[in-house]
Amino acid sequence: MSKAHRGFGIREQANKGRGTCPVCSRTGIKVLYENKIDDQTAKVCKQCNAKLKNAK
Repeated sequence: MSKAHRGFGIREQANKGRGTCPVCSRTGIKVLYENKIDDQTAKVCKQCNAKLKNAK
């Protein structure tokens, strides 16, 4: 049974959701999670999202 629906939500985003994380500066990583950094909303990677949520 195929899984054609996987990743459907990020296919529409620019560069399929990939970019540079503003927190850890990794390139080519999926930046899908919105977080508040210095009073601005930025999209961060999964690992940085977990770190920021645990820091609060």
